[in-house]
Amino acid sequence: MAKDPRMGAYMIGVVSMRYSVHPQTLRLYEREGLLTPSRTEGKTRLYSDEDLERLEFILNLTRDLGVNLAGVEVVLGMRDRLNHLQEDLERLAQALEAAGLKDIPRPTSATGLVKLTSHGLRKR
Repeated sequence: MAKDPRMGAYMIGVVSMRYSVHPQTLRLYEREGLLTPSRTEGKTRLYSDEDLERLEFILNLTRDLGVNLAGVEVVLGMRDRLNHLQEDLERLAQALEAAGLKDIPRPTSATGLVKLTSHGLRKR
């Protein structure tokens, strides 16, 4: 997915100081595939606001919860998959509404999960 150039872009030194993380740690996160900052033509890493949100999540897992990098990779993978499933569910609900089935409940929780019953979808 292309990153929006209008979003904030921060160099590695700024991010390092802001989050009290060594620049090598940020490079390690990139090597491990946990972060994917964009690059300038001169190969300078630029971290977007989206990258910073992801970094904050990673730091919360590692610093506060003691999760190792392998665990962080699993959690991020599940989180990304959940977001994709939520988007798919939203598209399906819109398609059903467009087909004239307007009584389909829309997910309202933060996770977007709905309960499947024998009578169809029902809000939690």
